[in-house]
Amino acid sequence: MNRRQLLCSVAAMPAAAALSAAATQQRQIKITGIETDVLRRPAGAAYYDAIHTFGTGSGSVALRIRTDAGITGWASSSFGTIAGGPRVVQTILEEEVKPVLLGKDPAFPRRIRADLWKALEYQGVGGATQFAIAAVDIAIWDILGKSANLPVYRMLGAFRDRMPVYSMCGWYYDNDGDLSHFRRVIGDAVEQGYPAVKIKVGRGSLDDDTRRIRAAQDILGKERRLMVDANQVFNRNDALRRGKVYQEMGCFWYEEPLPPQEMEGYAELARELDIRIATGENLNTKYAFADLIARRGADVVQPDNRRAGGVTEWMEIAAIADAYGLELASHGGGAADLNMILAMPNAIYMETSGPQKIKNGEIAAPEEPGMGSEIPETEIKKYKV
Repeated sequence: MNRRQLLCSVAAMPAAAALSAAATQQRQIKITGIETDVLRRPAGAAYYDAIHTFGTGSGSVALRIRTDAGITGWASSSFGTIAGGPRVVQTILEEEVKPVLLGKDPAFPRRIRADLWKALEYQGVGGATQFAIAAVDIAIWDILGKSANLPVYRMLGAFRDRMPVYSMCGWYYDNDGDLSHFRRVIGDAVEQGYPAVKIKVGRGSLDDDTRRIRAAQDILGKERRLMVDANQVFNRNDALRRGKVYQEMGCFWYEEPLPPQEMEGYAELARELDIRIATGENLNTKYAFADLIARRGADVVQPDNRRAGGVTEWMEIAAIADAYGLELASHGGGAADLNMILAMPNAIYMETSGPQKIKNGEIAAPEEPGMGSEIPETEIKKYKV
């Protein structure tokens, strides 16, 4: 916030609040501590993609970064399938990240990122380590937004105030040979106002894929888009063979057909297919995205807010993609993702699911200061391990 913006905001406040806000802006804020909790939610009904099982248990780490200004930055990092993952991330945060953060000024997120990379380089900055670094970055931007009394997307330089969304709802379900469950959830997405839907493919035969695609298209109609997601299951030959069919059936994009390390395979698919190739949810940091993009291996890049590095790294990934004329969509969706992609000119969709406040296929920008990443205390008490 510059001096003119600060004076305007101060003029609109009651006197005591204005003086307090001005004082906060003038003095340096320091990080005084971090707190973490591991949360575990109870098992529910199983559902599947091509290679994973979800719903049988999930966990997350809740992170709070405290400051001497009384402002707390929040973030969470979730695991859908690995029971021990949250505890690993918690240990990294408490034992290795905390000493680096104490005394730091959150107004320097890129410097903090550099300090964390230097401190953690021995074990590498990918995997669970990147989950921890990304959570810290999100919590730091939450502090900055709250300090400026602005939602973070405005601090980043907003491009839009509404974001198109699609529903990730077409999973595989038990005892669903007639696709009745599958059809029902897609119908629900249409009723909820989603302009596009993504379904899973690749767990069965190509004939099964085409049956699922036709069932979804019958419900969506011609005015809504359908994306397909293979979750890394194919080799190059099968990915190309099936991709030609998905393309012929009019699917909007073809997501993660290959494992993430298959950079040259992605480039081959992008050359051979006209359908958009979408990938990136399992890439760590801008360097992996830069490699994929330089090889022309994707048409839509999909950063994940746990693996891609948080706000600071996401903005750089988006800029690299934009320079190559590529589109961007989030992997996953929530307030943190929304604050980031609203500031990206090349963002085309946020992934989400379930009931949302959707108008004309879009979700409105958040209004509350910060990242909107706080977790209700009741939720922490209920699920804390």
